Amino acid sequence: MHIPDGFLDFKTLALTGALSAGGLAVAARQVNRTLPRNKIPLMGLGAAFVFAAQMLNFPVAGGTSGHLLGGVLAGVLLGPGAAAVVIACVLLVQALLFSDGGVLALGANVFNMAFVGAVAGHAIYRLARRFLPGLRGRIAAVFFAAWCSTVLASLTCAGELALSGTLAPGVVFPAMLGVHAFIGIGEGLITSLVILAIARTRPDLLEAENAGGGRGAGLEFLAFGLVIALGLAIFVSPYACSWPDGLDKVAEKFGFEGHAATLIKAWIPDYKMPGISSAGIATAVAGAIGMAIMFGLACVVGRVMVHGQVPPTKAK
Repeated sequence: MHIPDGFLDFKTLALTGALSAGGLAVAARQVNRTLPRNKIPLMGLGAAFVFAAQMLNFPVAGGTSGHLLGGVLAGVLLGPGAAAVVIACVLLVQALLFSDGGVLALGANVFNMAFVGAVAGHAIYRLARRFLPGLRGRIAAVFFAAWCSTVLASLTCAGELALSGTLAPGVVFPAMLGVHAFIGIGEGLITSLVILAIARTRPDLLEAENAGGGRGAGLEFLAFGLVIALGLAIFVSPYACSWPDGLDKVAEKFGFEGHAATLIKAWIPDYKMPGISSAGIATAVAGAIGMAIMFGLACVVGRVMVHGQVPPTKAK
């Protein structure tokens, strides 16, 4: 659902850019207030995993593919503020290094996936948890929230396209909703499986809002998480579905895919490392490099944001 440059007009770009900038400022303050320092590496792991998972397009009906947005996954692990920051970091790297999403459209993509997808998705998850107790309830709430986050993000994207005059509202809303309702099922299943695995191994990581005095992710958990994400990027991403994703399919169907523009030359275009003849190896190398950059960037950003945080004092 990465919007390229050329799909949105100036007023929509300016509006979404302003909303995203303001939202990230609020998110940064929340991270500073609520995220303990020992959870900063978990931000890096979350960013690396979401990046790797977004390379794995899965097939959907009608020659369309989808990929994980990751907002609810990050929100459950880190809380809404840190999740928004993590998804924004992923989108920034994807736009600048891989030409996945526009540079000018970065504000729109951040708004759709970091705020509608992660923050609103996390709010839906917390609401659903009130009525769905226990582990089964948690997994059901995760699935429902992840599905909702995908659908809501697609509707926001449709609204931006309609506001820009790219496609009529009566056409773009049903088209985006129809395909992303199916993609949301994949989002829900993937997110649920990951959260279930974490619930079986490290259930303490699933309550981000109560983690202020808890232990961090731990070196073993971080190592295993990075190994799994690296394995996805190296061994699975070269075989990801090559069909167009939901937005690309809608653009292709209604004839505005030609509006897409590339404003800067990407270092690793289309997730294939230049200079490597094998497409599979080129994708694997690109994924490994992207993961390393994502982990480092998210950790650095997290460290900067919680720099002024005062550690909690122990009761005597």
